[in-house]
Amino acid sequence: MDERILVSPSDLLGDGVFETLHLRPSGPWLLPEHLDRLARSAALLDLPPPPPIDLGGLQARRTGVMRIVYTRNLLHVSVSEISEQVLRERRDGVRVLSADLGVSVGRRPPWSLSAAKSLSYASNFAARRWAARQQADDVIWTSLEGYVLEAPTSSVVWLSGDTLCTVPPAEAGILDGITAGHLLSVAGSVGLRPAFRMITLPELAAADAIWLASSVRGLAEVISLDGVPRGRSPWTPRLLSLLGF
Repeated sequence: MDERILVSPSDLLGDGVFETLHLRPSGPWLLPEHLDRLARSAALLDLPPPPPIDLGGLQARRTGVMRIVYTRNLLHVSVSEISEQVLRERRDGVRVLSADLGVSVGRRPPWSLSAAKSLSYASNFAARRWAARQQADDVIWTSLEGYVLEAPTSSVVWLSGDTLCTVPPAEAGILDGITAGHLLSVAGSVGLRPAFRMITLPELAAADAIWLASSVRGLAEVISLDGVPRGRSPWTPRLLSLLGF
């Protein structure tokens, strides 16, 4: 596949959407769900429905990262290697800091794109760079009311007793996490009850286990929250296996 991509000046303004998928020997993981979210994101930006995507040759590829970028001027699919950082975070876990995002639950402006996976990711990556300067790996954003929202590039998942939870995207006004949603849909097969719940930061800190969930990383266990170490959960390898990692 030709990895070159031609952009127009308007594309550089972030006026577009994208999806990142885990490419497996069997093909792109959860492809229909990602394509559905791509279309939903496009609609929020008043983009026409994305055209059909040619995935020729991808079935034979080894494990990697597939990205779909859709703007007003192009639709581009690229494939790259999984970074060592992603593999390390999946294996060793992540140290996370909480940060107030400065928004209220249910009070986003009418033009908000918080429910779209838009190309305007500069602040997301800036948040992770800020965490790195504090000797951490990632951030969990909270609302002005103190509710947990999401991480810059992943969803928050936690275990309380036998209940596996994530934040309800519509209620919280955040991106619909495909990996987190899929994990909850299959949680019953390992004896866990799925639930979508709002949760405060102190309540999250009291959970039995916390993970950041995303397509390529799968699950990265939170091993430190705001400087407080957390013990490793025996559920981490079981849930990763459930997701096919």
